[in-house]
Amino acid sequence: MISSEIKKMSTLERLQSMEALWDALCHEEHEIESPLWHKSILEERKKKISNGAAEFISLKDIKAGAEKQRTKGSENHLAAPF
Repeated sequence: MISSEIKKMSTLERLQSMEALWDALCHEEHEIESPLWHKSILEERKKKISNGAAEFISLKDIKAGAEKQRTKGSENHLAAPF
């Protein structure tokens, strides 16, 4: 299927196709290997947790920060371009 065919599909058809693709990928017998840099990052994070240097942020704080950025971005769009 090419992108021009996908663009002709309704939103519902595209969502159903994505679900079918995701379902097929989830049930594959072989796994796609993660890149080596993923392993490096995970090891760094584990070290930080073990050393007590890791910082955790609550979902509530993440949402509040995202909302703050969103509203801050909205204010910038309202500003005059000069």
